[in-house]
Amino acid sequence: MALASRARKQNAAPQKSSLIGELVEIADYIAHLRTEIAALRANELTRDRLPMAHEELGCVVDATAGATNSIMNVAEEILCLPDDANYRSTVEARMNDIFEACTFQDITGQRIGKVVEALRNLEGRLSRFAAAVKARDEGGVDAEEAKRRARNELLILNGPQVKGPATAQDEIDAMFD
Repeated sequence: MALASRARKQNAAPQKSSLIGELVEIADYIAHLRTEIAALRANELTRDRLPMAHEELGCVVDATAGATNSIMNVAEEILCLPDDANYRSTVEARMNDIFEACTFQDITGQRIGKVVEALRNLEGRLSRFAAAVKARDEGGVDAEEAKRRARNELLILNGPQVKGPATAQDEIDAMFD
């Protein structure tokens, strides 16, 4: 009996040390994850950077709409001007208003630059975290989603082209004929 009890204890010792080693590995991994999660600075992202990006894009939309309205109003006024002795000076004055309205692009460019930087920062943090935890997307690419996107590209539902194959203006005009 004593021999059997001693054999059980000897077999249990390697299993116990193996289990302790695995628990230490898990604890180290959890500590590593906590460090990586802290490095994301998620509170800063949700408190400062993402709301700023949202606000800046809203300002871009407002500035663009305001400038467009100003330009359209001035152009309509110019079209309604009487053809008299003051025509040229009036048109020149109104053209200056159009030029002034076009300065929105400088401000919108600055605002969009801030948003791009915030998104680049977020992307970098998420990439670092994904690499640290060896994250993989579940299920891979959804075949139905890929087909839907391909159909949308064929139907030109994907918005303006970004340095890609653009639709010629003649082709667009032909759709309305």
